Amino acid sequence: MTARDPVTPIDAPLPTPRQAAALPIDAAAVEAAIVGRRSVRAFLPDRLVPRPLIERLLQLAARAPSGTNTQPWKVYVLQGAARDALVQKVCAAHDALRADPGLAAQYQEAYDYYPRQWVSPYVDRRRENGWGLYGLLGIGKGDKDKMHAQHQRNFRFFDAPVGLMVTIDTVMGRGSLVDTGMFLQTLMIAARAHGLDTCPQAAWNPYARIILPHIGAGDNEMLVCGMALGYADPHALVNRFETPREPLERFVTWVE
Repeated sequence: MTARDPVTPIDAPLPTPRQAAALPIDAAAVEAAIVGRRSVRAFLPDRLVPRPLIERLLQLAARAPSGTNTQPWKVYVLQGAARDALVQKVCAAHDALRADPGLAAQYQEAYDYYPRQWVSPYVDRRRENGWGLYGLLGIGKGDKDKMHAQHQRNFRFFDAPVGLMVTIDTVMGRGSLVDTGMFLQTLMIAARAHGLDTCPQAAWNPYARIILPHIGAGDNEMLVCGMALGYADPHALVNRFETPREPLERFVTWVE
């Protein structure tokens, strides 16, 4: 433990839903965890996350809602040598794909995370996000080497000591992706409440053919996404990047 570690009751049992409902709510703390959640792209690699804390975060995330309580998510936690070996495998594939784009047919996502054809306003937000991040890092539009290196940071979990891979059974419908999204958000908010940071990563999805055997997933499992988990590097320039949110009037319609 260090002076920066938050005081967390990770050894205490979670309250039951009924017990929790009777406890006072600290709205400011809940809001701080929500607003403070961000996609961190530089972690402290040597500041490890204790297993009891990871377990507690997953227990909290498991309280996420799911249709008819199916709880379709499955989580693989990668640390140490297993994490490092996966990083090496996927980084090598990423480099090989750049050298030979014809290999792209071998690396297909199980589901379309992004649209096949971009339209406004979504493409505008995507471009703002991409060039805002790359601009902060001094990566120009034509600098393919730096862009490749920055993209590959995904496959190093941005140096986070903990990597997560989340899957669902292929028999499940698209609603299970919604359920798993709520699980992931709950996990990220819980992590923030305990002083940790995260980065959800769909970038791993094309490399499922490498990832799934590595983690021991069954033939019936589909990769939903990966996630980096750890403590943010407070001095990293990339962690100064903040994404805007649309005002309510652009996405809310009041029907009265």
